[in-house]
Amino acid sequence: MATVQLESSPSFLAQNWTRILGFGVPLIFLSLYIGDDIINGGARLFFQRLFDGLDNGAVYAIVAVALVLIFKATTLINFAQGELAMFGTFFAYVGAVTLGWQDFSLGPIPLGLMAAIFVAMALSAGVGASIERVLIRPFDPSDHLPVVLITLGLFLILNAIAGFIWNVNPRPFPSMFPDRTNFVDVFGARLFYDVIGTWAVLGVMFVVLYFVLQRTKIGLAFRAVSSNTESSRLVGVRVGRVLMFGWALAAAFGTLGGSMVAPKLFLKPDMMALLLIFSFAAATVGGLDSLPGAVIGGIIIGLIQSILVGYLGDNDTAFINLSLAVAFIVILAVLWFKPSGLFGTERVERV
Repeated sequence: MATVQLESSPSFLAQNWTRILGFGVPLIFLSLYIGDDIINGGARLFFQRLFDGLDNGAVYAIVAVALVLIFKATTLINFAQGELAMFGTFFAYVGAVTLGWQDFSLGPIPLGLMAAIFVAMALSAGVGASIERVLIRPFDPSDHLPVVLITLGLFLILNAIAGFIWNVNPRPFPSMFPDRTNFVDVFGARLFYDVIGTWAVLGVMFVVLYFVLQRTKIGLAFRAVSSNTESSRLVGVRVGRVLMFGWALAAAFGTLGGSMVAPKLFLKPDMMALLLIFSFAAATVGGLDSLPGAVIGGIIIGLIQSILVGYLGDNDTAFINLSLAVAFIVILAVLWFKPSGLFGTERVERV
């Protein structure tokens, strides 16, 4: 009887040894260099950069969640997400500062500012829903190019409108949390209350998202459309309304992220440009269709930026340039080795 010998598929190392060398060797040298700096710099500097990384990571995660919401529904990246968040933050600024709502508080709780942010999130949700209904829905969802061009155009249009209405000068934005004179001392490092507050907001946001997506009819419909648009339409799901809901939800949470970062960066039309790049890197690392992955990716990108780049960059300009370079390298590495991200779903196409 003839025997058939099956060839075993090459291992991951055999398939990717050139890529592993290309990324691994520089990482080894960087680790040795940074390890020496950590030892010489002491625990205080390390923990300070760790807390800074968690602070940045929380903001990246909030915006990355908004990106993932749109991608889950449409399999597209919304390049205007950052500008929608910026526009919504200006709505919050009008309520909090221009109308004076920030003066209303209950003890240490800034009720007026929180109300302004909540109203801005509602207004942003309306803008996001309107964009989907007027500009996105008329196009064939299977043809991605027109929708991508529309989001790029919205990026420019919203930025120009914000500059025309509020000008390009940076404005201070009030914070919901105590200023940076208040902190917890941990091994000589400062864990600021606004870092704790930002993570608390992220936790509340995820509880709300879980309730909406898992315990409501619209959430069930959204999950169905995210899984299979055509099957959802065949069983009677109003796909258009569900996608409108996804755009509204993403715009609202983007505004929340903008309101978290504005007190640190100052409010201006281009404040979300860099943040969107890091948030996209976070979503790519975690998986573009995974909401928990967006949070994990935000932490990873925040820690890489703060610890890795922090020990390499010796001034603000070098820090920003290195941060951007590292973000793009991380995106490249993820797309190269695991395109679906750490927690994303690997799609199987039938032909």
